[in-house]
Amino acid sequence: MVTLLDRYGVPLKSDLQLADKYEKIKKMVIELAVQTQALTKKDIASWRQAWQMAIDVENPRRKPLYDIYRDIEIDNHLSGIIEQLTGAVMARSFKIIDKRTKKEVPELTETFEAEWFKNIVKIILDTRYWGHSLVQFGDLIVTPFGKRFENVEIIPREHVIPEYGVILKNIWDDKNAGINYREGKIAQWVIEISYHHYPLGIYLKIAPQAISKKNMLAFWDQFGEIFGMPIRIAKTNTTDPKERTKLEKMLTEMGSAAWGLFQDGTEIDIKESSRGDAYNVYDKRIDRANTEMSKAILTVTMTTDDGSSRSQSEVHQDMLNLLIEKEADRVKDIINNKLIHKLIDFGFPFEPQHQFEWDYAMDYTPEQQVAIENLLLNHFDIDEKYFIEKYNVPIRGRLNQTQLGFFGQAPHGSGASDW
Repeated sequence: MVTLLDRYGVPLKSDLQLADKYEKIKKMVIELAVQTQALTKKDIASWRQAWQMAIDVENPRRKPLYDIYRDIEIDNHLSGIIEQLTGAVMARSFKIIDKRTKKEVPELTETFEAEWFKNIVKIILDTRYWGHSLVQFGDLIVTPFGKRFENVEIIPREHVIPEYGVILKNIWDDKNAGINYREGKIAQWVIEISYHHYPLGIYLKIAPQAISKKNMLAFWDQFGEIFGMPIRIAKTNTTDPKERTKLEKMLTEMGSAAWGLFQDGTEIDIKESSRGDAYNVYDKRIDRANTEMSKAILTVTMTTDDGSSRSQSEVHQDMLNLLIEKEADRVKDIINNKLIHKLIDFGFPFEPQHQFEWDYAMDYTPEQQVAIENLLLNHFDIDEKYFIEKYNVPIRGRLNQTQLGFFGQAPHGSGASDW
């Protein structure tokens, strides 16, 4: 049985009630006059112009800049290094604890084992690159296993002016015609996420490198078309258009390489640049763009590129681990300072003393776990319930020293089979 409730716990029994409940809130995304995303060729001049529009004090508009961001985020190297960082954070285990007792509250931890929560974590991490995200909660669903949101979604970023806290139905509307999302009923259904270090996101400083790389790849393709395949040249004395058409068709059907049809006696001289081969001209610039983007995202390069030594690579890995910790801490702060307060308002069984924490104990390698448990067993009297709950094994009691045998291993026939 699934029940859809309003914010005050009253069941919604009809489409009319649902429409009345959400009013303009649920229609907000649907009614936005979403503009066609410009997938045109970008250059440094368009990036500078878009940047200027985004920081305009009186009339800030981010759409041209976000068009550039969407254009560059499909870069394979860029998406790869972002996924490396995002995946490292999202793969972590977590728990909800009671700050008074310092103990986990398993039923609340289970509340976050849901797709909508993982989507919010992903949005928080992505905000580092875009600078700002306004997230809208979907329908609140109640099941026998507890409450959850049907989904969460980003309100199209180009329709949001965070400097004034408004949403525009049309991105070119005056800011005074926007909906204030920080006040009133709409504020209950959205959560605002900002990246204060870079209000326009890290993509702003990555864009010049990504644009240059994309253009270099295009130039290299053009070079390959011209110089990478032989050119077929046909010479003829005929001036008959029909005969020339036949020759042109023949040359076209011979393959994809370039061809030319010239009057007999015509000289063709194709010269390649003498300032170096294409590899040094194009590939080196592409490689430099990749390393610059790696530095901007990860602050290091050797976690994605070949390092010159093992020691240097280990230093870079340590720096990456620090960045992962920093991003994980940012996610934790937003969940504790914003999301949990929202959930309390929605009637989730959270209380102010509940706190989100990363569960580092769940992320130890098997070798680290064995070392830690041996250390604890050698120095402390551990309650056997710990092992029963963790490994789900029926422990009947402790073995004595005679039963343990050499190196702590129980000899055959000693009764160790009772374990």
